[in-house]
Amino acid sequence: MAKRPPITNRVRELRELHGGISQSALGEAIGVTRQTIIAIEQGRYSPSLESAFRIARLFGVGVEDVFGWDVD
Repeated sequence: MAKRPPITNRVRELRELHGGISQSALGEAIGVTRQTIIAIEQGRYSPSLESAFRIARLFGVGVEDVFGWDVD
């Protein structure tokens, strides 16, 4: 059984709640590629602190509302 990554996120959910912003548009808005957004959403990549703040600011929420740290 694959272990879940310790960093969780609500990026996809927040994109959908904010008018269905595309992965490409989000990437462009924060200065990364669409592929990076995909990897973040899938939990394969943890964004830099700067990117995390940019994502949170874009959606008008705190970083903790976008990302979580699930450590057992």
